[in-house]
Amino acid sequence: MTPEHVYTHGHHESVLRSHRWRTAENSAGYLLPALAELAARRPDLHLLDVGSGPGTITADLARAVAPGRVTALEVGEGALDLTRRELASQGVTGVELVVGDVHALDLPDDSVDVVHAHQVLQHVADPVQALREMRRVTRPGGLVAVRDSDYSAFTWWPRVPELDAWLDLYRDAARANGGEPDAGRRLLSWARAAGFTDLRPSSATWCFATPDDRAWWGGLWADRITTSALADQLVSEGRATRDDLERVAAGWRTWAADPDGWLSLLHGEVLAVV
Repeated sequence: MTPEHVYTHGHHESVLRSHRWRTAENSAGYLLPALAELAARRPDLHLLDVGSGPGTITADLARAVAPGRVTALEVGEGALDLTRRELASQGVTGVELVVGDVHALDLPDDSVDVVHAHQVLQHVADPVQALREMRRVTRPGGLVAVRDSDYSAFTWWPRVPELDAWLDLYRDAARANGGEPDAGRRLLSWARAAGFTDLRPSSATWCFATPDDRAWWGGLWADRITTSALADQLVSEGRATRDDLERVAAGWRTWAADPDGWLSLLHGEVLAVV
């Protein structure tokens, strides 16, 4: 398997637990006002959701553009089936589900009005080529919206050495898979390199600091670092032992139990007008 085909997180339950928390409101808020304005002018609007994953954001976007339509794209049938099941559970119909490669979209030029990609460019082999393809398939006056985490900009309190180890391990694994875990800070430069000129860059954060939020986030990462595809990769590549990963998991639980615990995750965003 080549690096561009490796999804660092995988689709273990501990990963999906966090990804299913995502909504258009908490993960695509930078897009929603412009999307509503465009949908009002183009009631037959067509939105392409690249990397639809568990489908929670896809479902929200489908409701936001109705009676327009949505196409959800994933790299494989397994990931696309996650989207399919979530849409069915929410009673969202009319979404086209396709397998494809964002580096070479199987769509004509100027064929969609909006392309949305959440936490996608950090994982692909060539983010600039992916953005060129998004630009190619978007009609003039349409929108391309991308949002990605910036792992090196994550910050927390109190300082827990095991969380520093977690960050180093994750960034090393992501880069070994051909990705860029600090993608958030690079979105603007990638978009400019892809030929966009009308750009609206921004950033946003997720913050986990209440007892419930800490227990949820710390607990899921304690599970992810020991049971997900990331854990298997770290061990198989000799980057960590199972005991090392258990210590990192214990660090996440220590942070979650601390009443002073606070964590902020930075995301870069770019809204581009074609």
